[in-house]
Amino acid sequence: MKGFVLIIGILVATAGGVMTYRALYVEPRSAVVITENEVRELPNYKRVISGALMLVGGAAVAFVAARKMGK
Repeated sequence: MKGFVLIIGILVATAGGVMTYRALYVEPRSAVVITENEVRELPNYKRVISGALMLVGGAAVAFVAARKMGK
């Protein structure tokens, strides 16, 4: 059971990392800010934050499962 939780944690962390990376660097931007001097595109911060939370949460679950497997 602990091995299963470890694998699930790693998968969730991986999915969160991919989601964050794609939201920041790959996918089209969600907003455009137009000022007098420039036009800037902003990333989809909702996806960035949710992906980062998945990354941290999945890594924490995997870490806890790995520590309990050693005992």
